[in-house]
Amino acid sequence: MLARDIGIDLGTANVLIHVKGRGVVLNEPSVVAIDKNTNRVLAVGEEARQMVGRTPGNIVAIRPLKDGVIADFDVTEAMLKHFINKLNVKGLLSKPRILICTPTNITSVEQKAIREAAEKSGGKKIYLEEEPKVAAIGAGMDIFTPSGNMVVDIGGGTTDVAVLSMGDIVTSSSIKMAGDKFDAEILNYIKREYKLLIGERTSENIKLNIGTVFPGSRSEEMEIRGRDMVSGLPRTISVRSEEIEQALRESVAVIVQAARSVLERTPPELSADIIDRGVILTGGGALLHGMDMLLAEELKVPVLVADAPMECVAIGTGIMLDNLDRLSRVKIG
Repeated sequence: MLARDIGIDLGTANVLIHVKGRGVVLNEPSVVAIDKNTNRVLAVGEEARQMVGRTPGNIVAIRPLKDGVIADFDVTEAMLKHFINKLNVKGLLSKPRILICTPTNITSVEQKAIREAAEKSGGKKIYLEEEPKVAAIGAGMDIFTPSGNMVVDIGGGTTDVAVLSMGDIVTSSSIKMAGDKFDAEILNYIKREYKLLIGERTSENIKLNIGTVFPGSRSEEMEIRGRDMVSGLPRTISVRSEEIEQALRESVAVIVQAARSVLERTPPELSADIIDRGVILTGGGALLHGMDMLLAEELKVPVLVADAPMECVAIGTGIMLDNLDRLSRVKIG
């Protein structure tokens, strides 16, 4: 059996893997549970995520990627190895070619770390490609024509904004403001306003179930439980969508500003195309209620959420794998 080419969306929050000929076959949280005493990996992915904030002292649930880049090399390698072995993509005598996506402004040292982790986890030849470009292809944009396409990819650790034309990035910006920061803002808001301590998973649930970033567009309530900072005892409170909009206002303004600065640096001909075609939103952050409405109002251009925004990058890697020979002639390192 020959090895199959695979595309990896190595995200801060989730890892998605696309296997050539099989589509997106894996979508799991980027979390690894490790026994501190023995350094043994106990669980990876969804199983490890269930342990976040719920383990005894000797077991730690680590997220090895921070802000879209590798923060813990050994744990990232162990995680990739686990996922690749689980998929059974290696041939009897051959190893798969791997295409990995990275944020637009990572350093050469960070690129080298990603490349090495992929090689050690069993890849034969490693290709790196910029995330917004792959997300745009996965969202169905034709970026190889001489016309402007704009994509805003809001992930877990980074938000990448890019204008593409002729198969490459014309102007772009990558900021460390995305889903994880939203969760932290909600957590801090609850702590500040209600003197209640909640965990990361609770704040993520609030964001998904009642959160919004567009004033007045959602009005829902949710009961949450946490530990009272004064008495130290468990307590239940209820929070409303309006409060979450308030908690996220400053963070979202940073993303709007990044999108605006990319548009301001875009050549006028391409700007005209973007007014016609609109901006495509991809990544998990595209699912945050009101994000498309807010960007449309602030940027004065149509904003559309891609189909299956979470999977755009992984789908894009699949399309690129089919054209690897064409692409490697162009510029992939």
